Amino acid sequence: MKSITFATVLIICSAVTWANDDDPRARDVGIAPGIYSPGAYNAITDVAGVLVGHVSIVDDDAVRTGVTAILPHAGNIYQDKVPAGFSQGNGFGKMMGTTQVIELGELETPVLLTNTLSVPEVAAGVIEWTLVQAGNEDVRSVNAVVGETNDGRINNIRLRAVQPHHALDAIRGARSGAVAEGSIGAGMGTVSFGWKGGIGSSSRVLPQRDGGFTVGVLVQTNYGGELMIMGTPVSPQDLQAVSGPAATATSPDGSVMVIIATDAPLSDRNLERLAARSFLGIARTGSAMSNGSGDYALAFSTAESVRRTAQRREQLHTLQDLPNEHMTPLFQAVVEATEEAVYNALFKASDVEGINNGQYPAIPVADVIRFLEP
Repeated sequence: MKSITFATVLIICSAVTWANDDDPRARDVGIAPGIYSPGAYNAITDVAGVLVGHVSIVDDDAVRTGVTAILPHAGNIYQDKVPAGFSQGNGFGKMMGTTQVIELGELETPVLLTNTLSVPEVAAGVIEWTLVQAGNEDVRSVNAVVGETNDGRINNIRLRAVQPHHALDAIRGARSGAVAEGSIGAGMGTVSFGWKGGIGSSSRVLPQRDGGFTVGVLVQTNYGGELMIMGTPVSPQDLQAVSGPAATATSPDGSVMVIIATDAPLSDRNLERLAARSFLGIARTGSAMSNGSGDYALAFSTAESVRRTAQRREQLHTLQDLPNEHMTPLFQAVVEATEEAVYNALFKASDVEGINNGQYPAIPVADVIRFLEP
């Protein structure tokens, strides 16, 4: 049985997993939703320029939380903004900064994920990072974008262990390449379908006839429902019948954050449409987006032709963005990648013992594979 040995520790991680999980990712065992192929890393970082960083915070028997940062590029994001679109499923949650994204259709900071009560501290770190960037000496307004899920079942959330410097560490530690998944960063204390949840990522590359564009997704899973894997219901009782202990029962309430990157040259309006389609991938995993769930998606484009540079923001300019008629393959890609990212979050998570001696086991991947065998 996988486990984590807890001590007071701060982990900064981008390309390797701290949680010591040796289970395969979903695709490695043939669980590969959809028709399109993934990129080289099967992660959001397959979109060129995108960076991901994690900070996990574990302290004695109380703290199991963290921060995950997603950067659209390695430059000055405030000066070189990217178009973005936001979509809300069920709105029982928080995603700071979305009203300005909706109004202006652009992203000017990294996107950070954390726990519910730590959004202000993480935003303070994002603002600090933005203000010290060269070229931002006269900046007097920063729209920090910070999403959250509530990890209070595992983490003593009222301690508010996350501080601004953790957000700074996650941003500064962000890297390209393979993305660490499972019980790490903002997924350190999350729960999904009664099993340990976490961070998951996946990508899809369209064939050249559809533009050859890449769509990458990163999820923070902390929601419930009736787990479905590739269309098959998989309950804790089903897996207990195969072998081993079952997960604890949880309600369908919870939250999920979906961050989407693409190199397709999309307007903010079509990025909003792309973000909305990601919820179809969440639904495929068994979520009904319940009354007590916070379901949020944000999509951005890294394409140079649609960047909101300082020069373009001040004068007339010509954009080359994809027309509506070419959006369907991208919609398909984001649904597939979102579904697979959720599976990866479940498969790569490790057992966690939370506050009040709560036990949140990782889903037994070998048992899942046996259960799904024809």
